Amino acid sequence: MPEQHKIGKTDLKVTPIGLGANAVGGHNLFPNLSDETGKAVVRAALDNGINFLDTAYIYGPERSEQLIGEVVREKGNRHEVVIASKASHKFVDGKTVMDNSPAFLKESVDNSLKRLQTDYIDLFYIHFPDEHTPKDEAVGALQQLKDAGKIRAIGVSNFSIDQLREANRDGSVDVLQGEYNLFKRGAEKEILPYTTANGISFVPYFPLASGLLGGAYSKDSTFADNRAKNPMFQGETFVRNLEKVEQVREIANAKQAEVAHVVLAWYLTRDSIDVLIPGAKKPEQVLNNLKTLQVQLTAEEIAAIDRIFQA
Repeated sequence: MPEQHKIGKTDLKVTPIGLGANAVGGHNLFPNLSDETGKAVVRAALDNGINFLDTAYIYGPERSEQLIGEVVREKGNRHEVVIASKASHKFVDGKTVMDNSPAFLKESVDNSLKRLQTDYIDLFYIHFPDEHTPKDEAVGALQQLKDAGKIRAIGVSNFSIDQLREANRDGSVDVLQGEYNLFKRGAEKEILPYTTANGISFVPYFPLASGLLGGAYSKDSTFADNRAKNPMFQGETFVRNLEKVEQVREIANAKQAEVAHVVLAWYLTRDSIDVLIPGAKKPEQVLNNLKTLQVQLTAEEIAAIDRIFQA
């Protein structure tokens, strides 16, 4: 079974590779998903030692939480599973708005508890900031829910450094989730030093840069989805990015590992990154993600990867 790490200053212990569950029931995010396959993905994670499941109200909406709730109830091991969920999306007159008001967050937690079929959520995030609610007031509402035993730890997601500082005015924020990968390293400037100094765990999303860091593309690859409009996947920039990935492949080949596993292993060497949440649409992808834990990078390799992507 994989070794477990503590998340930041919390008492939550998780496997360093968790499961990002946006493709479990995320029918609004991915085409042609099967609920049964989604449940099989969650079972594969739990059966192979992964104990950290990351979901959100908006994945579905609602369906991801429901499917996770069904599988965990079926397994009968709720006390062994660390569940993270998120809320802030609200539908008003057919439009999606963000709401961080204390009343909405408290209602959201109660609704998530029902969908997950549990009486507590291990980690609950404010998914996106809104434009109106003071960030420390929103976190204060989650602190009340923590005091009441409905949640065990407090997270914020997609917060800027200034929003994070405001949210953490009372030192209540346990986890920040934000975009970070070897191509997008902006978090290293202010956010990661702040999270490290304040005992806040940083959970990166898009760690493989929409697949670019997975090592499966060549200069002849074409894209028909959002990647077609992403500058990272266009022209000379795309070619230069692939050249960097090929340098990582040399390290991966020497270890008989995949590029993605080396990249994910590199993140786990960063201060305040305790856990990663790669997604999976099939059970076999869950098992593949776990191979990351077999990769041990030397200090020289860590520095080499750093240099490759500093250029």
